[in-house]
Amino acid sequence: MPLIHTCYRILEIERSVAFYEALGFAEVRRMPIRDEAINVFMNMPGDGDAPRLELTYNVGREEPYELGSGYGHIAITTPDLDGTLAQLAEQGIAPEKPPYRIREGGSRLCFVRDPDGYRVEIVESA
Repeated sequence: MPLIHTCYRILEIERSVAFYEALGFAEVRRMPIRDEAINVFMNMPGDGDAPRLELTYNVGREEPYELGSGYGHIAITTPDLDGTLAQLAEQGIAPEKPPYRIREGGSRLCFVRDPDGYRVEIVESA
């Protein structure tokens, strides 16, 4: 059984869509759920119509969601971490701390946070 997507609950659709588009995602579709919610499905280039990320906006929710201590992050790759961070900086997105390596010879990586506080790991691919 393959993994098909991850879902986050968000407070503002356009703000979250803009953040994930800055990371290279593209909106695939929006699906209203009665009067209660709107699901925004996003994918990465080459995914076709198969979404990797579902952003759920619950109508009327104004309080931030508690992220909890068990959930970690999603991870994406880029061939040029410095170039990607420069592009993100132009949109006001900064890493939590400068890029680093977990071990000598390992990939460089860093983390950014989306508008709702979810962490996204950006890993430089070889």
